[in-house]
Amino acid sequence: MNATCLTIKELTDAVGGGLTPRMVRHYHQLGLLPQPVRSPSNYRLYTEKDVLRLQRIVALKQQGFQLNHIRNILEVEPEADTTVNLTRQLQQQYRAVMQQISQLRQTASALEGLLGRDRHCQIIQAEVLAQLKLLDVETQAGLGGLENLWSGLDAEIHNHSEAFTESLQRLLPDLSQRSEIEQHLISQLVLACGDVSLVSFVKLSRDAIAASREALSSSCQIVVDTQTVAAALDRTRLLHLGCCTETLIDNLHITTATEAELAFWQHQEWRLKLLQVSQGCVLVVGYAPSVLLEACEAMSTTGYANANQKIQPALVIGMPIGFSHAPAAKRQLMQQGIPYITVEGTLGGGALAATALNALVESLIDKPDCHCYLK
Repeated sequence: MNATCLTIKELTDAVGGGLTPRMVRHYHQLGLLPQPVRSPSNYRLYTEKDVLRLQRIVALKQQGFQLNHIRNILEVEPEADTTVNLTRQLQQQYRAVMQQISQLRQTASALEGLLGRDRHCQIIQAEVLAQLKLLDVETQAGLGGLENLWSGLDAEIHNHSEAFTESLQRLLPDLSQRSEIEQHLISQLVLACGDVSLVSFVKLSRDAIAASREALSSSCQIVVDTQTVAAALDRTRLLHLGCCTETLIDNLHITTATEAELAFWQHQEWRLKLLQVSQGCVLVVGYAPSVLLEACEAMSTTGYANANQKIQPALVIGMPIGFSHAPAAKRQLMQQGIPYITVEGTLGGGALAATALNALVESLIDKPDCHCYLK
């Protein structure tokens, strides 16, 4: 056997990332990986070029790309203008995916409009759905009748306030494996953004709830990145717990993520202020990715008790806004060994970050003796 070639088992060991021979054969079938040459004994033999291509496949897959998208991306030849070609290819893939998401979002919205109705609207809904079965939507007259049905479905909303809890019970996925406090947290986050799909992106460390309750019970310092986040906090309940609030970018004129990011990056005093937060504080980042990146750098990757850490927060709520730095900052946060609550990807914002803390504070005050999160 040629010393420069690898068997399929040696290939998977070299690439790593949980790759198996079965997955490699599947990639061959999909056209992601070219068929290799065979040895006289009919073993597949792979070269360094195969290793590099497979590493790209694994890396793209770990970033969330689907296999059909990866195949299209890898079709770009490594020429002088590879970056331009690849960027163009990614833009096309992104637009196609966003179009699919938009179409699915419209379908989901229609379903939410039916499933999310409270019991007061259910009676009208049953009548409308019965009429809908008899409606011929293939004709123009039928389409007009459909519009009238939707108007009838909405008629009941003027007679009572919306019952958010009822709607969430019908729309949220099964959260029975999560603690009662975590269920409340997720429900509040969904209500804050109006998007049930957020549930799939909310990530908590196993010790996040316990760490938050211990810190808040000890009247810890609350550190936020901007005044906008600070303004959204439940000051009354925080005052009841004896928690004071500190704002890193303490400028009332800075109100957007763009301004906060630039200001924190340019002004050393606010970066130094981050390094002076008290041990055991709760750090809430809802706008500037640089704040979370700087915090991650100041926190050791070896754990909370490391003496070399510059800062040691009890909990980090990391939900900055951004399309490149923010997702990277969140990934770094989840690797620090510090209790955290975050939302994967580009989703985030000051309203969500403040809502997360407010939900934890509310649960602690309303249910101080609850230990369901320890199970």
